[in-house]
Amino acid sequence: MIRVTGLRLSLDDDMERLPYLAARKLGIKLYDILGWRVFKQSIDARKDRMIYFVYTVDLAVKNEAYLISKINDPAVSAAPELEYRCVETGTEKLPNRPVIVGMGPAGLFAGLLLARMGYYPLLLERGDDVDIRSQKVAQFWEKGELDSQSNIQFGEGGAGTFSDGKLTTLIKDRRCRKVLEDLVEAGAPPEILYTYKPHVGTDVLKGVVKRLREQVRGLGGEIRFRSHVTDLIIKGSRIEGVVINGKEQVPCRVVIMAIGHSARDTFEMLIARNIQLIPKPFSVGVRVEHPQEVIDRAQYKEFAGHPKLGAAEYKLAYHSPSGRSAYTFCMCPGGMVVAAASEPGHLVTNGMSEYARDGATANSALLVGVTPADFPGSGPLGGIEFQRKWELAAYLLGGKNFRAPAQLVGDFLLKRSSLHLGEVRPTYPRGVMPADLTECLPGYVISTLREAIVEFDRKLKGFALDDAVLTGVETRSSSPVRIVRDESCEASAAGLYPAGEGAGYAGGIISAAVDGLKAAEAVIRRFKPLQAR
Repeated sequence: MIRVTGLRLSLDDDMERLPYLAARKLGIKLYDILGWRVFKQSIDARKDRMIYFVYTVDLAVKNEAYLISKINDPAVSAAPELEYRCVETGTEKLPNRPVIVGMGPAGLFAGLLLARMGYYPLLLERGDDVDIRSQKVAQFWEKGELDSQSNIQFGEGGAGTFSDGKLTTLIKDRRCRKVLEDLVEAGAPPEILYTYKPHVGTDVLKGVVKRLREQVRGLGGEIRFRSHVTDLIIKGSRIEGVVINGKEQVPCRVVIMAIGHSARDTFEMLIARNIQLIPKPFSVGVRVEHPQEVIDRAQYKEFAGHPKLGAAEYKLAYHSPSGRSAYTFCMCPGGMVVAAASEPGHLVTNGMSEYARDGATANSALLVGVTPADFPGSGPLGGIEFQRKWELAAYLLGGKNFRAPAQLVGDFLLKRSSLHLGEVRPTYPRGVMPADLTECLPGYVISTLREAIVEFDRKLKGFALDDAVLTGVETRSSSPVRIVRDESCEASAAGLYPAGEGAGYAGGIISAAVDGLKAAEAVIRRFKPLQAR
């Protein structure tokens, strides 16, 4: 196919105009186009008086090779191959089925690929299926009753299930397209294949996750919930099995560890089993909430509210003279701030949106990077100790009932505690306690956030709105550890394949799913498929 980039449509244009524009660009007749598809869509909102959608389109045309050879235009090229091809299967005999620990994106996609290739994987999830999990989350939000095994962090679909369902990634990998195609096949909106910032939303993602699970089952895989892997059986530096819920032993020679970034007890178990872990940088901060209409006006000016545009997003970064950096992360248009704790007595926030993104409030993480130099001690779990310290402080500051401490942006910048809230109503479901956030975050994080808010307001008018709300704390931006692995994705114990965000090799739904595919490919490349069962 031929790829044509830079085709622009106004808000009033229909996408069906794209082949006409492409034909004009190529200097051919419309009937010379045999088929076409949108590869990418982005928005150009740089001009005050007009907003354009900008498209990259792949076309099948008559005399394709001749046409490409004649056209000297950087906007026209041969479209690259998009089809995913799995690696060749290995020759080593696998004595029993591979085990996958965790059913977030990495675990689900590793399981799906192994099932498709005839390995009949066993997927073990410490939490509940997504329906029961949703009930547990709702119960926590309503009554403050936390299930430490099934919550926003743990359960089918992983932490990303209760998020905006963002599918953006900075990695360049053909597997990304494969993940998107599988999500669409499982019920995600088809436009995620080409929109510039694809998202699914929590409400849609729950159904997608269930369909992926049933695909694994339909291909011979087994899935077990409430199956917490509490130990590994290792003999002679080789995996021989796993222990479930402290008692049941399952023999296996391959374990893909896709445990998520909050599996603190599992990290401790791995260290006890002499698996090499190292601390890694991550970020901490708060959630910031604005009226969505303020963000829409700042980004889209007079076109704010146009049905083709939807709720506006932003992505901002600031580098302080101190050497620290602050940035916005996981921005949730028309969404809500959620209670995301996974341990009693510790408070954590996150953000989520439904597919429609039609809430009145926009929220985003507002984070500052931290490194192992900031952690207490030098051990691999120093980052977890750091997280727990500030999560406990936030829990105490909020009143010890999972209410979250909150502060108005105006008060935060003036260095005074908030005594009441303004016109922006916090969406955190357990309720908030007006407070001084300097009591639940490090001083260098607070000072960097203050600088960043002022700078962000110059870039996005209204960001420093006095009544905007800061809700603390967000500490689970990414894993605080990395499980060391080699080029074949294997850890320090043979047969153990760390994967995904919890292992320290991904940062979002797509990159985690891609890393799960890489781990599965490493298994496939080495071992023969199991015989039909």
